[in-house]
Amino acid sequence: MKLTVRFLNIACAAFFSINAILFVLISYKLIQFNPQLFTFFRVFTVLLFILLAFQRKSLTVWILISMLAGAEFGYDFPQIAKNIQFLSEIFLRLIKTIIAPLIFATLVNGIAGHNDLKLVGRLGWKSILYFEIVSTIALVIGLIAINISKAGVGMTLPVAANAPVLTSKVHTWSEFLTNMVPENIAKAIFDGNILQVVVFSILFAIAIAKLNERHRYIMLRFTEGLAETMFKFTNIIMYFAPVAVFAAIAYTIGHMGLDVFAGLFKLLATLYVALIVFLLTVILPLLLILKIPVKKFILALSEPASIAFATANSESALPAALESMERFGVPRKIVAFVIPTGYSFNLDGTTLYLSLSCVFVAQVAGVDMPLSQQIAMCLVLMLTSKGVAGVSRASLVVLLGTLTSFGLPLTPVFLILGIDVLMDMARTTVNVIGNCTATVVMAKWEKSFDNQKAEAFSNRI
Repeated sequence: MKLTVRFLNIACAAFFSINAILFVLISYKLIQFNPQLFTFFRVFTVLLFILLAFQRKSLTVWILISMLAGAEFGYDFPQIAKNIQFLSEIFLRLIKTIIAPLIFATLVNGIAGHNDLKLVGRLGWKSILYFEIVSTIALVIGLIAINISKAGVGMTLPVAANAPVLTSKVHTWSEFLTNMVPENIAKAIFDGNILQVVVFSILFAIAIAKLNERHRYIMLRFTEGLAETMFKFTNIIMYFAPVAVFAAIAYTIGHMGLDVFAGLFKLLATLYVALIVFLLTVILPLLLILKIPVKKFILALSEPASIAFATANSESALPAALESMERFGVPRKIVAFVIPTGYSFNLDGTTLYLSLSCVFVAQVAGVDMPLSQQIAMCLVLMLTSKGVAGVSRASLVVLLGTLTSFGLPLTPVFLILGIDVLMDMARTTVNVIGNCTATVVMAKWEKSFDNQKAEAFSNRI
């Protein structure tokens, strides 16, 4: 089996490289090549990748290959591709059913589940304050990056695809603040007003925190079970993601041709550059100011960060992060509180990605978002981005909910979904780095950081 997968990897890489070289040479008319033979080469390469996907049995691989297959199908059969958008719309409907219950369950559990902040004392409010400041900086960096790169400008979608799902938009601060307050939670869910769901969830969580232990335990068990159920629901729906990506990419290529990929790779580059800027301008200065041994800290991060990057899942890196930070010199009581809390309130990579993606969608749709509206969107994302680290690509749920709240079209999201697996690996890694950094900051703030353990840190073989 391993030999078969290795052979398929080599074959796929070889044929993909040949096709890419041929495509460039033919596009610039540097060589003459039989069109039918070139088509056969491309189709054969796609079939090889599909065979590899069956062998690897990975959703990430399937989504990447669906993007490739969708591009080929849309290029070769544009008329058919223009009529299969309904497949991506089915996926969109399924995702929208998750938004309200997932946000409700994760926020309630994240807030009410930590009502022991009174016992933790100073650590509680210091952590929340730090989380909000750093995640807000990440949001701003994301906005600045996408406004500079303008990755979505020029990627005009078909007119039908740009129809916004809502016609109402927030124009003033008074309307924004009024619209935050739900008059009917069922109506808020029906209208897709995710901010009202968030406000209701926060108030509900505060009410649970004030219950006696017996009733609070019952409600927390319920919300915890609901959160786990919705995460499993998300996983089930994500099995349909390759079909949705195939249909969305084929539909887009059928209408626009292959030029759309230039904007997607520009978006991917924008995200990676923005995340690197965040690490260099926020995380690194923090470490230097607090006099943390940077090389040893990077060594401590190597295992949890590599797990997060490989799996695109923050939760999978949780055990390694807890162990590494404790061995790095952070007291267990701080590690045990800050990292799990950070998984709900300190998603630096995800918040940066969300602000960047929302403006990208507006650019693709040709919607001019003034600075005031971008700031309002940041305020929404500060709340809605909490609690999505546990499941790969759960941030897609938050992205769709925020776009709906601001009346932006949802079709461009499927362009993002095509490269989302590559974006998810980077943002998840930054989430883990941010949470590990938070433990060090809190330990230093509480004057309980063990410098000797940090200096002596080494990865076990």
